[in-house]
Amino acid sequence: MPAADATPQQALRTFYHAHHTWLVNWLKRRLGCVHHANDLAHDTFLKLVAKPSTLTHIQEPRAFLSTVAHGLMVDQFRKSALEQAYLDAIRHLPVSLAPSPEEHLAMLEILLQIDLLFRGLKPNVRNAFLLSKLEGLTYPEIAMRLGISLRTVETYMAEALRHLLTVPRA
Repeated sequence: MPAADATPQQALRTFYHAHHTWLVNWLKRRLGCVHHANDLAHDTFLKLVAKPSTLTHIQEPRAFLSTVAHGLMVDQFRKSALEQAYLDAIRHLPVSLAPSPEEHLAMLEILLQIDLLFRGLKPNVRNAFLLSKLEGLTYPEIAMRLGISLRTVETYMAEALRHLLTVPRA
């Protein structure tokens, strides 16, 4: 059956069989673990299942797959780092204050959502926003703390608010 006559499922199946082994090997070289490589390859192909029409636009399959897989890898590293920072923060809490497993999962979900909100903001913009909203610093105090002008703080805050208002909600 010619590719043009294939159903989306058949096209995806053919694409998967043609590139899955290559992608797993590519990921294994980067991750050092065949199990993690298989998981990420699976997640990469799930992106295509969600949007099968994407297949018709792919000119360079391996470049496409490696780009998607790399993004998923970065997300996974980011999640792991965030989880480790959370675990480090609660490690020394007395048992009576330690979160329950349910609270632990809920907190991780919240932290991941916050991380997603701030993704894409330049570090200086994010820092100015957090100094204002979390530490309650005034714009002049932020300017002094960061060694920037008051006008730059105002610009950063406007940029942060614009960004936060345009981030898609899950």
